[in-house]
Amino acid sequence: MDVFASTFHQAAVAGSASPAANRHMTIFRSCVDQDDAAVLVARCARPGAPLSGDYFLLLTHRRLVVIQETRALHRQRLHLNANLRHLSNVTWRLETSKPGIELAATAVDGVRERLRLRLVDTETVWRVEDLLRQSFHGRRVEPAPALASARLAFA
Repeated sequence: MDVFASTFHQAAVAGSASPAANRHMTIFRSCVDQDDAAVLVARCARPGAPLSGDYFLLLTHRRLVVIQETRALHRQRLHLNANLRHLSNVTWRLETSKPGIELAATAVDGVRERLRLRLVDTETVWRVEDLLRQSFHGRRVEPAPALASARLAFA
């Protein structure tokens, strides 16, 4: 099994989202190299488009991939596939009242993307914030097995 597949499944199991995440595995696999380890797999939403369906975010050491799933027919489509080096003005804001993180980044085409990651508790918020800081500020991030203690909500 390649590095991506093994770390992806571990990240999905850590978040109790195996069935939902596995539906998106084909699209994620086509966007990511086999030797690129998954750091974070999470369900998210777009704050500016609440009725546009569910989104699934995959963060690896080199890429950020977001897939949209429509509500009615559960159709999947690639929303964002970007190398981390090509994203600019990446910011995130912690929300501890409703546990989550709002992530924003400008893609290479100039479009500003905003995503809200839904998380279970404040401890998980801090853990994911640390992963984002490590990913976007150049330090090495351990692969998904470190997420076993973090409980990501895929509500």
